[in-house]
Amino acid sequence: MNVVGFAGFSGSGKTTLVEQLIPKLKLKGLRVSVVKHAHHRFDIDHEGKDTFRHREAGAFEVIVASDKRLALMREFEVPNRPTVHQLLAELYEGVDWVLVEGFKDSDLQKIEVWRALSAKPARYPEDDFIVAVATDSPDHLPAPTGLPVLDLNDPSAVADWLVAQGSRFDYRFENYA
Repeated sequence: MNVVGFAGFSGSGKTTLVEQLIPKLKLKGLRVSVVKHAHHRFDIDHEGKDTFRHREAGAFEVIVASDKRLALMREFEVPNRPTVHQLLAELYEGVDWVLVEGFKDSDLQKIEVWRALSAKPARYPEDDFIVAVATDSPDHLPAPTGLPVLDLNDPSAVADWLVAQGSRFDYRFENYA
């Protein structure tokens, strides 16, 4: 499986780019998964639903499945921050690409999403794991770079670049165990 991260400050367009890349990669016949880092408490379950009631009763894990989907909810008994590698190990083995949003400090190869209008600093000058920059402002990059500069507004071109560079994003679990 190939794994690529997307790093950038809030509001830079990471989620939109990932959302646009999924159907572009699927059109190429590729199976795509996403790992997303959440900064805040979140819930995918709703009060009153059976699974919510099971979690509230103290279940460590609840799996709910139908003929269309499966969801696993795990409650951490003490605060726990799984690494991106632990989360990748949870994914189905038959996936071609995993798009990782967040985990900006990880040791995954990443595309930085950067916009001049955000007035936020760029990470690529200091982060050796950034392998390309996706931007809508290539003429305003804060520092010169030899990295590929991708058009943030052309997700088809970003998808083409990813597929062309596929072998560089090959992920081996044993390298991170």
